[in-house]
Amino acid sequence: MKPRTAAPLLLALAAVAAPALAAPVGYTVDPNHTFPVFEVDHLGFSTQRGRFNKTSGRITLDAAARQGTVEVTIDAASIDMGFAKWNDNMRGENYFNTAEHPTVVYKADRLVFDGERPVAAEGSLTMLGVTRPVTLTINRFRCAPHPLNKRETCGADAVATLKRSEFGMTKYIPSVGDEVRLLIAVEAYRD
Repeated sequence: MKPRTAAPLLLALAAVAAPALAAPVGYTVDPNHTFPVFEVDHLGFSTQRGRFNKTSGRITLDAAARQGTVEVTIDAASIDMGFAKWNDNMRGENYFNTAEHPTVVYKADRLVFDGERPVAAEGSLTMLGVTRPVTLTINRFRCAPHPLNKRETCGADAVATLKRSEFGMTKYIPSVGDEVRLLIAVEAYRD
């Protein structure tokens, strides 16, 4: 008789405990290993690249439920084109206008999964005060203990293509390309 009464109690405890196991896990973006890079055509001669050196953010991941969120803030003034004069030009009114728009923000409330692996983040990018939908394709993803500090770390490589004109950045189009390719290397450690 006791085994029969214990079974419903164990099932009830398992049902209560199961959601706790599938709870979202929070991660903080590692600013030392997260660098958004962009590529744009320059006068038809070459593909020029720039990167942002200061990035912060949070990621939540619930692999069991196949859900997650991403919020990344880029310090637009941290743009690095390789030399100071060009950096100043890119911070100015013709491009990122960092005096009025100091940050670029990406938010995704939906991750797309293939099995337990996220393959895309569907969200929006806010730049120059304009918010537009942007989907990041996740080409590489891995979570594991970091080999040096043993802390659980997730990393990914994500890409997207957008038109800068859709955000109001139109100076020198078509000489400087309208289409911009984003390449984002991100690492985040578990909170």
